[in-house]
Order: sequence, then structure tokens, then C-alpha cells
Amino acid sequence: MDSSKSVIVISDYGRINICLKEIMDSKHITRNHLARASNTRFEVINKWYNNEVEKMDLDILARICYVLDCSPDDIIRYEKK
Repeated sequence: MDSSKSVIVISDYGRINICLKEIMDSKHITRNHLARASNTRFEVINKWYNNEVEKMDLDILARICYVLDCSPDDIIRYEKK
């Protein structure tokens, strides 16, 4: 194993970003509408919308993708330093 890529070593290994806001804005869908259509609490959708997700629930991701007719890679982006 390459120790330079170990998470134990303190370094900037990048970040996962949620790009839901851009998709919703381009489709003119509100957070209230998405919450109702995906049977998800508004507070949860709001966290996704504001890129504040700490732990990802794959069922919620699937519901969001279904309602927005998109795929997970449209919503989730990995950014290296």
C-alpha cells in the first residue's frame, strides 16, 4: 500500500460535493416540490441542496435521481485539491 495516500496521514485528499442546487435550478424545481415528490423531509432536501450532507443515504439519492430524471454522477462530484 502506498502510504502517501493513506487517510491517516494529514493531507488534503479532496472533497465530495453535492451539485443538487444546479440541477434543481436548471429544471425550475423547488426544494418543497422535490421533498414532496421524493417523500423526503424538507430538512433533508435542504441539506442536499446546500451541499451540507454529512452521511449519504443511498435510498434518498435514488429517490432524488428518479424524480429529477438524472443519475448519481450528475449530483455527486469528487474534487481533488
